[in-house]
Amino acid sequence: MRPTALLLLLTLIGAAATLASAAPADPLADPLAAVDWPAARAEATGLLVDLLRIDTTNPPGAESAAAEYLDLRLEAEGIPTELHDLGEGRANVIARLPATAPSGEGPLCLVSHLDVASAEAERWTQPPFAGFIDAEGTIWGRGALDMKGMTVVELEAMLLLKRLGLPRTREVILLAVADEEVNNVGMQRLIAERWPSIQCAHAINEGGIGIIDGLFPGQVLFPISVGEKGALWLRVSAEGKAGHGSTPLPDEAPDRLLAALERLRAYEPEPQVHESLNVLFESVGATRQGLERLVFTRPLLQRTVLIRELMKNPLTRAAITDTLHITGLEGAFQPNVVPSVASALLDCRLLPGTSPEMMLARVKALAGDEGLTFTVLNQFAAQVSPWDDPVFEALVRAAEMRPNVVAGPAISVGFTDSIFLREVGVRAYGFVPFHLTAEELGTMHGPDERLRAEELEAGVRAMLGVLVGVVGG
Repeated sequence: MRPTALLLLLTLIGAAATLASAAPADPLADPLAAVDWPAARAEATGLLVDLLRIDTTNPPGAESAAAEYLDLRLEAEGIPTELHDLGEGRANVIARLPATAPSGEGPLCLVSHLDVASAEAERWTQPPFAGFIDAEGTIWGRGALDMKGMTVVELEAMLLLKRLGLPRTREVILLAVADEEVNNVGMQRLIAERWPSIQCAHAINEGGIGIIDGLFPGQVLFPISVGEKGALWLRVSAEGKAGHGSTPLPDEAPDRLLAALERLRAYEPEPQVHESLNVLFESVGATRQGLERLVFTRPLLQRTVLIRELMKNPLTRAAITDTLHITGLEGAFQPNVVPSVASALLDCRLLPGTSPEMMLARVKALAGDEGLTFTVLNQFAAQVSPWDDPVFEALVRAAEMRPNVVAGPAISVGFTDSIFLREVGVRAYGFVPFHLTAEELGTMHGPDERLRAEELEAGVRAMLGVLVGVVGG
């Protein structure tokens, strides 16, 4: 484009009254350039502040107020919306932007959850439900990152896509659900009661995020979640002689349990390099030079040098091993009572290739006591969506639109509502288009959760880019 034409286009965009101005140039040439981004940032900021001020701490959740707020905003834009009532003050939002030039492909679902983790207000710099904006434009509040910020990114991108007036080859469905943080009731009820009318082929949900200085200073590592580790939650119980705390006896339940737990704590899992990690390593290596490039792009060096380093850090070790975590103990409620039964809770997370049945057998063998009782509380296998997929490729392009970003597939150590979507055949990807420091990442579920306004705008840009690339005609 000639400089004079560019200047004219920028002038027209700046003077436009609407967020998606009808620029004289063909909007198909560069749809994102037709957006009034300062106005889009202001709108998205207002949406996020409003949502943060609606306390949806789970339990009890009480997401209906947030759902009704979204319903009003969507209906005002002429986007058909259903409030899927779950009772007890809880609801899901289902909003539809229909295809205008259908290709026959299934819908693309934009997924988020409206409930948030609890917040200890006394530990926060700003009140967690005030929607406070500081002098730098940072938006503070529980849910700014997990995950009302993502709700707003998806909503604003959906609004902008509609306002642009581009032909749409696929239906876009916004799903903002209840109860992801505790029991996943929102998504499970949505699939059980509304799925025949949704049937999305792809979903974009929480999961991957941009990590500033993730592996190298000055570079943003953006793992895009293509799958999530499986889980096996167990209660391990030992029985023994009950008695008085003043008189220790042999074969008491707490002693038997502690002996088994010591054996379980000694478990040293072998690292496993999932092929998605190889792809991510190779993407990183392509941006490096010399020895660093060799280490990241050669499988043998990956398995020796890189894996050895990843095993040193608990966060990265969890990404390449099956984990066995003792998370709680249960027994007597009085110090002078020896219980007849003592129990422990175990949270095992499983890489692709390790089934819950395999892990249960491993735990029983490690515990080394045939008299123990193992009760399965929850279990599911790891699930992986293919990364040889046009939607995943669109996510990579959107992530790498920003400078100094390297993106690729990864397996998340935690699980989200995507596990239920993959069970019904959806290709689900975790893509939260923010760049965060390690300190900012640490505020999720902790004090002082916040999102910089420039990251909110950048997230909307990235998500709109994905929508234009995937459904734009």
